[in-house]
Amino acid sequence: MTKKIAGPYILCIDQGTSSTKTLIFDQSGEVVAKATQPLKTHYGENGFVEQNPEAIYQNVLASVGNCLTELQKAGADKNEVVTIGISNQRETFVIWDKLGEPLHNAVVWQCKRSIDICNKLKSSGLEPLINERTGLLIDPYFSATKLVWLYQNNIKIKQSIDAGEVYFGTIDTWLLFKLTNGKQYLTDHTNASRTLFFNLKTLKWDLEILDALNLSTLRLPKVQPSASDFGYSNINGLFDSPVKISAMIGDSHAAAFGEGCFSPGTAKATLGTGCSLLMNIGQTATSSKNGMITTVCWSTEGRVDYALEGVIVSCGATIEWLKHELGLFKNSEDTQLMADSVKDNNGVYIIPAFSGLGAPHWKMEKKAEIVGLNLSCNKNHIVRAALESVAYQINSVVLAMEWDTGIPLKELMVNGGMTNNAFLLQFITDTLNCILKIGTTADVSALGAGLLAGLSCRMYTLDEISALRTQFTSYQPAANFKNKSYVEWLNYLNR
Repeated sequence: MTKKIAGPYILCIDQGTSSTKTLIFDQSGEVVAKATQPLKTHYGENGFVEQNPEAIYQNVLASVGNCLTELQKAGADKNEVVTIGISNQRETFVIWDKLGEPLHNAVVWQCKRSIDICNKLKSSGLEPLINERTGLLIDPYFSATKLVWLYQNNIKIKQSIDAGEVYFGTIDTWLLFKLTNGKQYLTDHTNASRTLFFNLKTLKWDLEILDALNLSTLRLPKVQPSASDFGYSNINGLFDSPVKISAMIGDSHAAAFGEGCFSPGTAKATLGTGCSLLMNIGQTATSSKNGMITTVCWSTEGRVDYALEGVIVSCGATIEWLKHELGLFKNSEDTQLMADSVKDNNGVYIIPAFSGLGAPHWKMEKKAEIVGLNLSCNKNHIVRAALESVAYQINSVVLAMEWDTGIPLKELMVNGGMTNNAFLLQFITDTLNCILKIGTTADVSALGAGLLAGLSCRMYTLDEISALRTQFTSYQPAANFKNKSYVEWLNYLNR
């Protein structure tokens, strides 16, 4: 695919919601080969979102196989791959039996089936304990309440959990279990911290919370640092001999590491189906008072960095809805020209609550709206309003983080699929009134997992990783930009 560079190589599996990307990096962090395999998601009634666990695994195998083919086309030797890093869609989970057979479809992070359960748990007064222990809020976004829904609505799953026969894992754990033929049942700090039953202070599963959720007999993986030894795999025979898996980490956390968020106040935003904005807050877990959540940023042997995070549920998902359901354009790339073709949004605003609203609003029962339409509006105004809604949500999160930390954000690293839209990036820059930076590697989650794997294998030091991240494209805020539209959008949101 790309240029031929001598090994050693790092193979990175980035298992996302809509696809699995596999990238192979050389020691300088340059991409040597890449492959992407689309993944099907099942959207049901009442906000149900699921994926087939076996299909996820086969999707990963296909992606890795195609990437190794690209590596060999470039004249490189796959035997020079010395380590593997895995990043994964967070909160999505699988449950399986002792034979490794899934007991249900994977329940995806977008799924809203547990709204009623969340409301009942809040009414019971459990949220202060959960927030204090886990750094999270009681919300369908996180894994635990959807597992509670399965426990309450599927008698076979309930009986199996009560009998201690159910193995739980986020996607990293499921893939590791499959890739090692059931030998390794592990997860890392970042993925564990997204479940709603992981204690940030003890870095262990919280038995009191598990008991309160009637899940005390659930089997859970051992938790260890993101950069550590997760065993070996030949990726179902794709390698001649087993390769060491040296890192596992949630995709947004991997992106934070890949963007160099190594010190307090450094922040990144991943613009994908949703958006995760993480700010490193150092090596002490601090609670938010403004709708943020506290999470593990990344971890190595002997070091755990924490972060404040603003979880935005619908960013790219809004654009995909306009494309597939309303047919306003054929290619997502067209949205930049469409937005630029009109001077403003003509009073049109989109409240993108297709799966509720995340941080800092946390209104998961809210429905999406298109407001302000009149006969002078056209599809370009609607598309522009959709892109603007991404910036408005990010602005809400940044303001909340600034209130929590007292640190004004001067610069934000951005990555993800939506960074190819120049209109969006400039509008975010203007709305935030801060510099946006984009690194030369688009697939920064994969890069972060790879760099962590290299760090674990002592291919790099943290200082050497920092030195690799030197080239960026920057967006500067426009002079005299007046952000009246954000206030109008907030008014519609809070009606």
